[in-house]
Amino acid sequence: MTPAIAVRELCVRRGGALVLDDLALDVQAGRVTGLLGPNGAGKSTLIRCIVGVQIVEQGTVSVLGEPAGSAGLRIRVGYVTQAPSVYLDLTARENLDYFANVLRAPPARIDEAIAVVGLQQAEGKLVGRLSGGQRARVSLATALLGEPDLLVLDEPTVGLDPVLRHELWGLFRSLAAQGKTILVSSHVMDEAGRCDDLILLRDGSLVATGTPAGLRAQTGLDDLEQAFLRLAEERA
Repeated sequence: MTPAIAVRELCVRRGGALVLDDLALDVQAGRVTGLLGPNGAGKSTLIRCIVGVQIVEQGTVSVLGEPAGSAGLRIRVGYVTQAPSVYLDLTARENLDYFANVLRAPPARIDEAIAVVGLQQAEGKLVGRLSGGQRARVSLATALLGEPDLLVLDEPTVGLDPVLRHELWGLFRSLAAQGKTILVSSHVMDEAGRCDDLILLRDGSLVATGTPAGLRAQTGLDDLEQAFLRLAEERA
């Protein structure tokens, strides 16, 4: 199958420092792929390359068969950043009204997005007064307005309690079951087991890729965090 994302020989420098070093990887369509690694591993920089907002030194990134950042991808790729990407002084629905106008999405998509992320009881509340989990749902709803084929989520569960994290991961699985490709970054290794596939980064380099079961078998370790550390040590 043609991968949803194909990265080849990717190098990125920021502030003169090499942030991504000769990366090559694929993200398969219709699956939940976890992009995992410690803070500073290069996850957010890689995501910026995938959504086409990062200057690269060399290499290529192909997304849904087109060069990353192509105009044709604007409604096919949904992107949720680490920082809040919605207006705190607007209600959840007002945010969605605004972004629907930007994306030229039909009004019916607003109700559909609210239903998908479970915001019916909070749609009339100011986002600034919502909980962290509800704000994350509003951001995700805005990314769904264009009915994207690919969702790129940069640390969407950071700072959330275990119950909210569990609920959001259930939502990610539901979206993947509908045929969407999900790329979700995290530095919390206990989320690795929730993914179909894993991409493990450290210090801007690829440590390993594979399924959780495959990485456990490769290292002989059940704990994925310990497996990551083993693979990182072997690569070093």
